Amino acid sequence: MNLSLYTVKAFIILDSEGHRVLAKYYRPKNHPDGESKHLLTLKDQKAFEKGLWQKTKKPGGDIILYDSHLAVYRHSLDLILYFIAGPAENELMLSTALGAFVDALTMLLRNSLEKRGVLENLDLVLLCLDETIDDGIIVDTDSAAIASRVSRPRPDTTEIVINEQTLLNAYQTVKEKMQQRIGQL
Repeated sequence: MNLSLYTVKAFIILDSEGHRVLAKYYRPKNHPDGESKHLLTLKDQKAFEKGLWQKTKKPGGDIILYDSHLAVYRHSLDLILYFIAGPAENELMLSTALGAFVDALTMLLRNSLEKRGVLENLDLVLLCLDETIDDGIIVDTDSAAIASRVSRPRPDTTEIVINEQTLLNAYQTVKEKMQQRIGQL
C-alpha cells in the first residue's frame, strides 16, 4: 500500500507523430523511496516516450501499464497528454487529475487544445500544470478552480472620463475645503 503523496513521475505531451511537445519529469529528493534512477537522461526519456507513443497512438484506451509505469493518457485533436506514475498508484486519481487538467486547458485555450495552441500559450499550460501537480503531488482536481487561478486578469474596462467639467468640479471642491479651513483658524 502506497501512503506517499508523490504519485506522478512525469507529465508528457506528444504530437500525432510521436514527437515531444512538452515533458516534465518529477524527481523529488525527499521522496520516501529515494530519488528515482529511471529516466534520468534525455536519451532514456526519448526512448520511453517513443515506445509509449507506439502503444497509445490509436485512440480508444486511457490507461496502460508500460515499462513498469502506469500511463494515463488522453487524446486531443493532434496531441496525446500523459500522466506517468508507478505501477501501484491509484488509476482513478490519476485519471481524475488528468481529466481536470485537460478540461482546465480546454477552458483556457478556448476549446482549441491542439499543438499550435499549446505552443503559443506555453505559459498558461505550465501554470495550469503547476496548479494541478506540484513536484509529483496531485494538488487539485477541480478544473474550474485550476482555470480560474491560471487565467490572465482582464484589464479594467471602466474608463474614467476626464473633461473640463470634472476639472472644474474638483477645483470648486478644493476651493471650498480651503475656505472652510481658513475660516476655522
